[in-house]
Amino acid sequence: MNLRARRRRRLWPIVAIFAAFLVLVAVTQIEVFKGVDQAVTEITYPLRHDDIIRQQAHEKRLDPALIAAVIYVESDFVSGRTSTAGAEGLMQITPETARDIARRSGGTSFVLEDLATPQINISYGSYLLRELLDRYDGDVAAALAGYNAGPGNADRWGGSKLKADQIPFPETRAYVEQVLEAQLQYRERYDNELGPAP
Repeated sequence: MNLRARRRRRLWPIVAIFAAFLVLVAVTQIEVFKGVDQAVTEITYPLRHDDIIRQQAHEKRLDPALIAAVIYVESDFVSGRTSTAGAEGLMQITPETARDIARRSGGTSFVLEDLATPQINISYGSYLLRELLDRYDGDVAAALAGYNAGPGNADRWGGSKLKADQIPFPETRAYVEQVLEAQLQYRERYDNELGPAP
């Protein structure tokens, strides 16, 4: 064996170790990047109570990504949040609306403090979303406008023919656009956790 062949033979283990090291570094960086990507997703679009969201979506024939999007825009998944209008909990239900939903849905033992419970709050918010979607023939923009500004306003603005850019209240228009964008993000980022739309 000539000198050049012996040198090459001695270099192969070093080359192999170096190649393995590069692969390890690349895999580690990919795993670190995935971890960073998941952390960024969790910060920008948090998800909590996905079991309740899936259950309510199934029960009320709703897209779970829509429920998650409404929760995100309404409360950023902070269950103790109360608005200046007195709306409470994850889906920001007003006491008046909650009492009405409890009465119509057969909730016999509802008390106002129940709105702080994720199960009840998401159940009532999902009930309201289903009702509004039925009222507006499945038009999500109109249902969201009704959720934010009341169905009377959504009716005046065009009902089931309402487009988000036609909403005259800037706050409601921004709300509808934010929820629709968040729905897309939740569907893309949490498809496995949320499950399919009906």
